[in-house]
Amino acid sequence: MLSTRKQNWGEDRVMFYDAEGRLRSLLASWTDVAGPDVFIQVAAGRSFVRPDDLATLAALIAQIERSHGG
Repeated sequence: MLSTRKQNWGEDRVMFYDAEGRLRSLLASWTDVAGPDVFIQVAAGRSFVRPDDLATLAALIAQIERSHGG
């Protein structure tokens, strides 16, 4: 039975009680508690990176270029 969902150890985790009544924890991504990722559904395997990852990469490249006088 699901007990709670929270950030724990820097990860999105779900807490639940097992058959013996012990509190257990799993990554939320290993369960269906979060629902399907919309980007993954729409991309249907055609994209290796997310748009926000590309934006982060572009910002990092710009930062490196600025630091090297580019």
